[in-house]
Amino acid sequence: MSSNLLFAADALLPARNQMAISLGAHIILACFGVAMPAMLFVLHRKGVNGDDAALELAKRWSKISGVLFAIGAVSGTILAFEMGLLWPGLMEQFGDVVGLAFTLEGISFFVEAIFLGIYVYGWGRLPAMTHQLLLLPMIISGMSGTFFIMSVNSWMNAPTGFEIIGGQVVNVNPWAAIFNEAVFLQYLHMLLAAYMVVSFTMVSVYALGWLRGKRDRLHRLGILVPLTFAVIATPIQPIVGHFAGQAIADRQPIKLAAIEGLADTEESVPIFLGGYFDGTEVVNGIEVPIPGLASFLAQNSFDAEVVGLNDVPVEDQPPVNIVRYSFQIMVGIGTGLAMLSTYVGYRWFRHRDTFLDNKWMLRAFIPTGLAAIVAMETGWITTEVGRQPWVVHEVLRTEDAVTNGNWVWFTLIALTVVYIAMFSAGYGVLRSMSKRWAAGETDLESPYGPARIQELVA
Repeated sequence: MSSNLLFAADALLPARNQMAISLGAHIILACFGVAMPAMLFVLHRKGVNGDDAALELAKRWSKISGVLFAIGAVSGTILAFEMGLLWPGLMEQFGDVVGLAFTLEGISFFVEAIFLGIYVYGWGRLPAMTHQLLLLPMIISGMSGTFFIMSVNSWMNAPTGFEIIGGQVVNVNPWAAIFNEAVFLQYLHMLLAAYMVVSFTMVSVYALGWLRGKRDRLHRLGILVPLTFAVIATPIQPIVGHFAGQAIADRQPIKLAAIEGLADTEESVPIFLGGYFDGTEVVNGIEVPIPGLASFLAQNSFDAEVVGLNDVPVEDQPPVNIVRYSFQIMVGIGTGLAMLSTYVGYRWFRHRDTFLDNKWMLRAFIPTGLAAIVAMETGWITTEVGRQPWVVHEVLRTEDAVTNGNWVWFTLIALTVVYIAMFSAGYGVLRSMSKRWAAGETDLESPYGPARIQELVA
């Protein structure tokens, strides 16, 4: 077999991996674009009311947002090209259905980019109130952009807004596609996840600094402001997740069967933690000692029937263990973060305890940022892998949507190199900013700017 035929035959695997890398990286950056403006608004508001430390922290975080947004713009642009290049079978057939959502998401992105640029540039140049109000369109556009991009993903899980007649997509209604029956739960689930990721990431960074002796007003605000968002958002997430799980039971029962490792349709289905699905049952799993718990979570009845994997042919079943493990990791981490947030909220609002003198609590905060990221990524794995082998549920198979090009392995390698370089550079910039702030610098003038050049010439 020639090398060209070999690469073309294997296009599905590298295309999947390329999308996984692109989406997995971009979604983290997108979270900061969604949640950071609201936190900046709180800090800026406190600063306008006389808290100089809050204003300084808002200034620093705005520059961090600018760096992350720039990287996110690159990764988002890559994704836009990948949708057409890697999955022409999807876009050729359904471009008219989802095109409006992509367009509106792009408009939201540009609006946020414009106002972020003005906000970052506006320090010391705009009136205080005007400067603060620039954050409002950033908050709105971040939320709207998330809604429109989530509408595309939810449409893939609950396709509507079109008919297929004679093999052709006709009677297209892009608004029906945007407002499909899955969109609101998926959107809310993602919105809360974004706030959790950003909140816990900022808390973990500043909690580590506090433990290392940086006990100033900046670090105090760096813990307490995002922690407030985390305490509000995190306990709501399991509730939304529960209703989203019940929706999966109705619309995508085979995905639920993969999550539970259920081969045959049964009533009063238990839940097994861990273990391995061998094709017929979960082996070495730990059964939760509540009979019919999976049935109850899916249908609100301990005796309810749950559809098994064998209700569809093997070729229509997702890779079970990947879906099971990713789902259980997401739920396990999410439950832990919800319990921690609920405890913090109870102690905080009842006893006014900020935990800043409690080393064990501060240590507990340190891994929460990474944990929230892992929970979000495994949630996406559950959603995307659990839908396989369909790119559009029960309408278009992934293998029929992928390109037949012989270049995908090369673009996968190139993309991996680009992402490693891009994220390494981004980390270097943020690290440099952090060190210079720690050294007492505030404006962070460019080392190659006019003032520095004059100094070197002199």
